[in-house]
Amino acid sequence: MNTGSNKPGEAAVAEDRTGTDESEVERALGSRAPEFVKARRALHLSWQVGVFVVGLAVVVTGIIMLPLPGPGWVVIFGGMAIWATEFVWAQLVLRWTKRKVTEAAQRALDPKVRRRNIILTAIGVVIIAVLAGIYLYKFGLQMPWKIKDQ
Repeated sequence: MNTGSNKPGEAAVAEDRTGTDESEVERALGSRAPEFVKARRALHLSWQVGVFVVGLAVVVTGIIMLPLPGPGWVVIFGGMAIWATEFVWAQLVLRWTKRKVTEAAQRALDPKVRRRNIILTAIGVVIIAVLAGIYLYKFGLQMPWKIKDQ
């Protein structure tokens, strides 16, 4: 057993990780900058500023993509992943998000939830079909606005 002591005669025993799932073993929180960058305070601070600026640019691009065509949420989480290489708060946000997405995926695979979602989708399709039928019965295939020939 490793008691944390440096006295001779005591052996350090490595932790046994046989049979553990990789998802259970989480990476330590903190900066993942190279060691030579961490060794110099000014260089590490400028590294953090650079990572923050690049991550901010990616997150802002993702926010712009939300109303526009493009994978907005994917890009936003990509920016968060960039921030997570350097900032503990971003690592914690990504862990929380990953846990919630995994829980939602497990709930979506539940047969009761799937059956409910299929029923709600079918009801929605029927309502839309009835409304479209009423519209076509009342107005026909004409558009509700008049476009003059040019």
